[in-house]
Amino acid sequence: MARPEAGYEAAVRPRPACTYTSCYCEENVWKLCDYIRSQDRHPLEEFYAVFISNDRRMDYHVILLHVTSGEQNFIYDLDTVLPFPCPFDVYSVEAFRLDDSLRPEFHRKIRMIRADLYLKTFASDRSHMKDADGKWQKPPPPYPCIETADSKMNLDDFISMNPEVGWGSVFSLSDFVHRFGSQTDYSYSLEGQ
Repeated sequence: MARPEAGYEAAVRPRPACTYTSCYCEENVWKLCDYIRSQDRHPLEEFYAVFISNDRRMDYHVILLHVTSGEQNFIYDLDTVLPFPCPFDVYSVEAFRLDDSLRPEFHRKIRMIRADLYLKTFASDRSHMKDADGKWQKPPPPYPCIETADSKMNLDDFISMNPEVGWGSVFSLSDFVHRFGSQTDYSYSLEGQ
């Protein structure tokens, strides 16, 4: 398995030391952004919360992207067996599969929000994780809900792949990979998306 490139300094602690709650990826990434801000070792504007979903919003996942000044960008994903951090090109090949077999409405899209903006705007009361009877589908994180002065719950605006809604920029998966990959031979596996 590929290791982060020589000379790249991870922006967060090793995976086991990170704040993590299963099935709360949006909050896990918020906590990573908060940690990076608190350490003040890397410019926060180099990091992006990346929501992966589709027009139907059938499911979603959130990862952290570090856009570096080097040849390779890096992904931080607490829910993968891939390296942490993982070189973008390795992640794009191993984690993103072709959408060719899916109907167009299920093709994945990306919403990128700069980390500083994500820390200021994201809010979740975790109501999406409760069933019709108000019981938790998955245990919530032990810390208080993340909220802003303006909102207690705006997760849907981040999951939405409508560019007219919410914060950040929306890309097709292939545009995202071509923009942030190093344009090496890894890009071959995403052709035709």
